[in-house]
Amino acid sequence: MSEKQDKKLMTKRILMCVFGVLICGMNVGLFKLAAFGVDPFQSFMAGLDSLVPISFGTLYVIANVVLLLFSLIFERHYIGLGTFVNLFLLGYVVQFSYWALQKMFPDPSFIFRVGCIVVGIIVISLSVSLYMTADLGVSTYDAVALVIVNKWKIGKFKYVRVITDLCCVATGVILFLASGGSVSKIPTIAGIGTIITAFFMGPIIEFFNVHVSRPILEEK
Repeated sequence: MSEKQDKKLMTKRILMCVFGVLICGMNVGLFKLAAFGVDPFQSFMAGLDSLVPISFGTLYVIANVVLLLFSLIFERHYIGLGTFVNLFLLGYVVQFSYWALQKMFPDPSFIFRVGCIVVGIIVISLSVSLYMTADLGVSTYDAVALVIVNKWKIGKFKYVRVITDLCCVATGVILFLASGGSVSKIPTIAGIGTIITAFFMGPIIEFFNVHVSRPILEEK
């Protein structure tokens, strides 16, 4: 491969990585607006946020630093540009996007909220696929399933991802209840949208890997 082709490929990988991470953050704001539950990792973060009295953006950074240690110990290959964009920007992008969406749609209808969750599941899966395929580092949470599958050789990604997502949801609910949260409010952090995402996000990510992200990278 020529130097020009190398630079073109690296530029493409960087754009896929940054675009994927930022769209992922904005999409979480869409999940929050829909109020049918956020994606599994954000469900965990919502439970943690209800328990710890600091801003969500800062809490997100702290939680991810802890998860970063997992990758440092077991597989440093997954630490890169995408990891640090996730680590330092994603929490604040989520905060801003949710604020902006609330301003634009202060009283969304039920049909609009259903539309938000459907679009949200598809777009968040595509965004994760883009930055994972770019292979410039993934989020500290996404690295967990990748380490289990690729390093420890346990199971297939789409199934392991379902298990890690369900564990996140369960932990988020437990933390929320431990903070004194009302049972009636659980659907806002672990609702039908969360459950659908937990079961289908892994397979949808794999679909986009095969049919969108890898073809883009390989110019097919």
